[in-house]
Amino acid sequence: MLVVGIVLFALGLLFSIAWHELGHFTAARRFGVRVPEFMVGFGPTLFSRQRGETSFGIKAIPLGGYIRMIGMVPPAPGERIGRSRRSGPFQGLIDDVRADSARDIMPGDEDRQFWTRKPWQRIIVMFAGPFMNLILAAVLFVIVLMGFGIPTSQPVVSTVSACVVPASQATPDNRCPAGAPLTPAAQAGFRAGDRIVSFEGRTFDSWQDLQVAIRDASGTVPVVVQRPQPNGTVQTLTLYPKLIETQLLDLDSAQSGQPRYVTGSFLGLTPIQPVMRQTPAQVLDYTGQMFSNVVTSVAALPHKVPALFGAVFLGEQRDATGPVSVVGVSVIGGEVLASDQPVAEELATMLQLLAAVNVSLFLLNLLPILPLDGGHILPALWEAAKKRLARLRGRPDPGPVDMARLMPIAYGFAILIMLYGGLVIVADIVNPIKLNL
Repeated sequence: MLVVGIVLFALGLLFSIAWHELGHFTAARRFGVRVPEFMVGFGPTLFSRQRGETSFGIKAIPLGGYIRMIGMVPPAPGERIGRSRRSGPFQGLIDDVRADSARDIMPGDEDRQFWTRKPWQRIIVMFAGPFMNLILAAVLFVIVLMGFGIPTSQPVVSTVSACVVPASQATPDNRCPAGAPLTPAAQAGFRAGDRIVSFEGRTFDSWQDLQVAIRDASGTVPVVVQRPQPNGTVQTLTLYPKLIETQLLDLDSAQSGQPRYVTGSFLGLTPIQPVMRQTPAQVLDYTGQMFSNVVTSVAALPHKVPALFGAVFLGEQRDATGPVSVVGVSVIGGEVLASDQPVAEELATMLQLLAAVNVSLFLLNLLPILPLDGGHILPALWEAAKKRLARLRGRPDPGPVDMARLMPIAYGFAILIMLYGGLVIVADIVNPIKLNL
């Protein structure tokens, strides 16, 4: 089942990549740009089929995909495609980029090149790929949250911790060592099945809101609970919360890699988590929270390099919140399918994981660096701004941004991206993240 799960999730990733490229392809064709190639993967071609003027295929290395549009960069002003007479440390690279861009241009294609499209059209073409990932993520979230449902904490007690034990004194069987103090919940007489009707006189529909009230509570706290059936009696219990330090999960902590702690009240209660289908409003809230979490993770990527290096070369423990490659996330998908959860929960978890990957693809591809999609959008925005400014000043059109001159920077970023990706892949092989399922 582990192998089956890995294969299924890998196929889901390949579909996400193809779906992304379909966005670029559809928009490019819509604006009249000729697309000779539509490929999923890199390296040697395993399969290809010509359909119209486009060759569709699959390549050997499933770490991405691309569509090849003719005329991605404009020719140098006043020069034909080929070697220019200019010199410089990067001129050969720039000339090669221009020649490669013009490689598939045939007679009649002069007005079907990408660079000849208006800036807003080029922006749409480049944005369409990440946008398709966002659409796929939204559809998957709707299927999971409204179709399958997710474990949702309720203000009903599942278990009551018997005592307060420091992590250094915890026993394998979770028994209380001699002399360990009782938890506030055990002292107050909470039982499994108790529904919390009110806390400090306030009612709560969700455990998340109740958690905030618990963390801020102090002194003597009255709690009204309803005992489970058949009696269903209502009782008032008196709590004396205990202050502890708890880790604060925020953007600053994620970026710095240094956990921050706050002092909050602790009771020793665990809520029930029934699987519940969510409403459209809850889907929007959950998706927004997931989006925020992914933004936080993407912003923290540069700060994760030391931890990755330590996990690969120094045998340090792998950061469970760190970056994961295509290899690692496929293995995680396999572990989900190989777990002892009900089949519906396993499928929902895999779809939810795939949705999170697509949110990551959406955000990462919009970073304004070449060769990512955002690296093509930014020059188009700059070109549009220059054209408008020239028009307002009554000056001639300044022409397109010379993307070929940005290629040395693009190659530099591409090398950094490959090195980072390679480090993550190695980490996923020698020191993978494990799920506790």
